[in-house]
Amino acid sequence: MTGTPDIPDYVADWFTARGWRLHDHQRALVRAFRERRSTLLIAPTGGGKTLAGLLPSLIDIHENGTGHLHTLYISPLKALTNDIARNLTAPIEGMGLNVRTESRTGDTPGAKRQRQRRTPPDILMTTPESLMLMLSYTDAPRIFGGLRAVVVDETHSFAATKRGDFTALALARLRQLAPDHVRFGLSATVANPNGLAEWLGSSGAPATVHIAEAAPRPQIEMLRTETPLPYGGFMARYAIPEIYEAVRAAGTSILFVNTRAQAELMLQWLWQANEDALPITVYHGSLDKEQRRKTEEMMASGKLRAVVATSALELGIDWGDVDLVVQVGAPKGVSRLLQRIGRANHRLDEPSRALLVPTNRFETLECLAAIEAIENGVLDGVQDWTATRDTVIQYIVNCACAAPVCPDALYAEVTSAAPYAEMPRAEFDALFRFAVDGGTVLGNYPRYRRLQMGTDGLYRLTHQRVARRHRQNIGTIVEASRLRVKKMFGPRGGRVLGEVEEYFAQGLTPGDTFLFAGEVLSFERVRDMTLEARAAKGGEPKVPAYVGGQMPLSTYLAERVRELFARPDAWAALPESVRDWLALQKQVSRLPDEDSMLIEHFGRGRLRYTVFYTFEGRKANQTLGMLITRRMERMGLKPVSFVISDYGLTVTNLSTVTDAHIDSLLAPDILGDELEEWIAESPMLKRAFRQVATVAGLTEQNYAGERKTMKQVTFSTDLIYDTLRRHEPDHVLLSVTRREAERELLDLKRLSRMLGRFHPNWRFVALRRASPLAIPMLMQVRAEQVRGSGIEALLAQSALQDEAERMMEDARAAAG
Repeated sequence: MTGTPDIPDYVADWFTARGWRLHDHQRALVRAFRERRSTLLIAPTGGGKTLAGLLPSLIDIHENGTGHLHTLYISPLKALTNDIARNLTAPIEGMGLNVRTESRTGDTPGAKRQRQRRTPPDILMTTPESLMLMLSYTDAPRIFGGLRAVVVDETHSFAATKRGDFTALALARLRQLAPDHVRFGLSATVANPNGLAEWLGSSGAPATVHIAEAAPRPQIEMLRTETPLPYGGFMARYAIPEIYEAVRAAGTSILFVNTRAQAELMLQWLWQANEDALPITVYHGSLDKEQRRKTEEMMASGKLRAVVATSALELGIDWGDVDLVVQVGAPKGVSRLLQRIGRANHRLDEPSRALLVPTNRFETLECLAAIEAIENGVLDGVQDWTATRDTVIQYIVNCACAAPVCPDALYAEVTSAAPYAEMPRAEFDALFRFAVDGGTVLGNYPRYRRLQMGTDGLYRLTHQRVARRHRQNIGTIVEASRLRVKKMFGPRGGRVLGEVEEYFAQGLTPGDTFLFAGEVLSFERVRDMTLEARAAKGGEPKVPAYVGGQMPLSTYLAERVRELFARPDAWAALPESVRDWLALQKQVSRLPDEDSMLIEHFGRGRLRYTVFYTFEGRKANQTLGMLITRRMERMGLKPVSFVISDYGLTVTNLSTVTDAHIDSLLAPDILGDELEEWIAESPMLKRAFRQVATVAGLTEQNYAGERKTMKQVTFSTDLIYDTLRRHEPDHVLLSVTRREAERELLDLKRLSRMLGRFHPNWRFVALRRASPLAIPMLMQVRAEQVRGSGIEALLAQSALQDEAERMMEDARAAAG
C-alpha cells in the first residue's frame, strides 16, 4: 500500500502492516484539516473515529514540527482521556513520529500540571473542567495561542447538557486565543446532526457534517429464561443463571446496568453463581481511581472475563476484544443502547452482539421497541436544548481570572457559542452584574464583590483570593458531599476503596453491613471524612444509594412502547408470560393506545387506587403526582400517597375517584396556580438553588484545601435563598433557579405536551380489582407521602411477587 496526496507513505504503510485499511472518513478529516474546515464526524463504534480526529495532527506535527501546544483533545471522561493517551503510543511509535503527547485530568499530579503549563506537549488530552482551569491562568494566551486543532470526542454524550454549555464557552475562549484552529467533533450515534454541527461551530457557522459508512446492524436478542419475568422491580436476579451462562460462553463481556447500586448487586449475584471462578469485577464512577485504572488495564489486556459497569464505560474506551454486551434493565434510549452495544466486537466490518435483560414485564416492551428501532436505523436524542445561565456567570469570572474583561467583548464572545447565540444583552448584563458584586442585597457584603471596574473601563478581580476560590470549584457537576470508604485491616491501617455520598453514611449505625466494590463491609465509624469499615461475614447488606442513578425514558421509546400495545402481531417476540399478561389485560380492562391516556381505578381493602398510564418518564410523573394529589386534596378525595415509574403514576386514596373527576384532575391549568403553589411550598427550589449557587460561585464545595459537607453548603445556600426571596425577589439567580428546576427536576415541557395532547381524550375504566397492567405499578418500592386528610391511613405496601401472582389469579377469574 502506498500513500496519496492526502496520506503520506509512512501512514499508509503502518496501516498495511497491521492488516488495516484506511477508511474514507479518516482520509476526509486529513483533507478537512488541510483545508481548515471544522467537521463533525459521525461514524459507527469501531470505525476508528478517534484516530481519524488525531491523524491530521500527527501528520502535521511530524512534517512541520511545533514548539507549542498543537492539538487539544477534549473528552467527557477521565478514563477515556487516559485510554486515548495510552492508545496513541502505537501509531506514534509504529510510524516513527516525533510527537509528544500527554494527558491532564483532575487526577494529574500538581507538579506535572505545572510542567505542562511551562512546556506544553504537542497533543494534550484533557477534560472540559481541566481545560477551563488552564484557561483561567494569565499564561493561557501563551499556552493556547499556537493551537491548530481541537478534537471533541463523544460529542453527542454531553453537548446538550450543562456540561456541554460549559464546553461550548471554553471553545469560544479558544477561538479568541487561537482564531485559526480547526475543530473536529467525533460522534458514534446522533439523532440531530445539524444541531450538533451548530454546537461545534462558532459565530453562526456550523461545522461540516461527514457521515461515515454504516456498520453492520448489531445482533440483539432479548434473553430468554426458564423463570417467568417479575411483575415489578428494578433488578434481574431471576435471570442470573442465564446471564452467567452467557458470560461463561463468551470470551469477554461487559454487563451494563443503569445505576451504581445495581452494579454492586449484580456483581454480588454473579459471584454467587460463579462456580468456574471466572475473573469478574465492577466498574463505576465512585470507585477509587487506582482501582478503576487497574480494571481498565486488566480489561484491555484480556485478563478479565466480564466487568459489570455503569455509563462510565459506555463511551469510546477501547476494551480490546469484547465479544458480548449484556444490557441489564431497560435501555431508556435507543442511542444510548446502541452506544453500549458498540463496545462489543470493536471492528467496523463485523456486527456487535448483545443481550437485553428486562427486569420486569413493562421493560420487555421497552426492550422490544429499542430492538425494532435499531433494526430500522432510527435514533433518538435530546430535542430541546436549553442553554444554562449559571454556567455563564462562572465563565465570566473564569475569564477575569486570566485578564481584565470588557463586558462588550465578553458578550460577543459568549454569544459566539451556539447555545448562547440568542441571549439578549439585558440578560447577559444581569448575569455580569451578579458576577461583579452579587446584586443589590449581596453587594453589601465584601465576600460577594468579585470584580471591580478600573479607570480603563475593564473589570478586574477584587482580590487574588477570588481566583483561588474560583479555581478550586471550576465545573458544572455538583455532587452530594462524599466520604471515602476505607477497608480497615488493623487498628489503624486500611485501603481506600472509593467514595459514597454523605447521606448514605448518615443512615448507618455501627454493625450495619453494606455492599461496595464487590465486597460486603461492616460499618464502624466516620472519622475525618472517611467511612471506616471491615470485611463482614454473612448478613444482609444494605446497598449504597447514589445520586443521579435514574436515567429518563426517551420520548421516542415512550411513543414506541405505546404503539406496541396496539400491535398484537409484534407480541410474538415477547416472552410467553408477558404475552399472557397483555392478553389478560385486554380481556379485563383495555390496553393503552397512541391517541388517549388510559386511567384505571379500583379498590383493595380500605384503599382506592387510580393508575395513570402516562409513559412520560419519572420526572414528568413525579411532577404530575405532586400536582394531582394537591388537586385531589382540594376535591375531597383524600389522597394518601403516590408511586411512580417511567410508565405511569399510581395514586392511593381513601375516597373513590370517578370519571367525572378526571377532566378536573388533568386539566392543563394544573400547570398554573397549582404548580406555583406547590413550588412555593416545596423545598425543590432550594435544592435547585443550591446547585445554581454552587456553579455560579455564590458558595463553594471546596475551600482552602478542604471540602465542605453538604450540610454546610445547604445551610449557607438556604439562608441566602430565603434572604433573596424576601428582599430581592427579582434577583437574577432566582430566575435562573426557576429555569433550572423546570428543566432538570420537573420536566415541565414534556408534561405540558402530554396534557395538551390527550386532553380531553381520557379512557377511564372502573374495575373491581387490579388489572394485570396495574400490578407492576402497585409493586413500585418508593412511595411519596402526601400532606392532607388521608395521611393518617395506612400506606399501601409494595406487593411481593407471590402477592402479584394472587392478583393475577383474581384477574383470570374475573375474565372467566
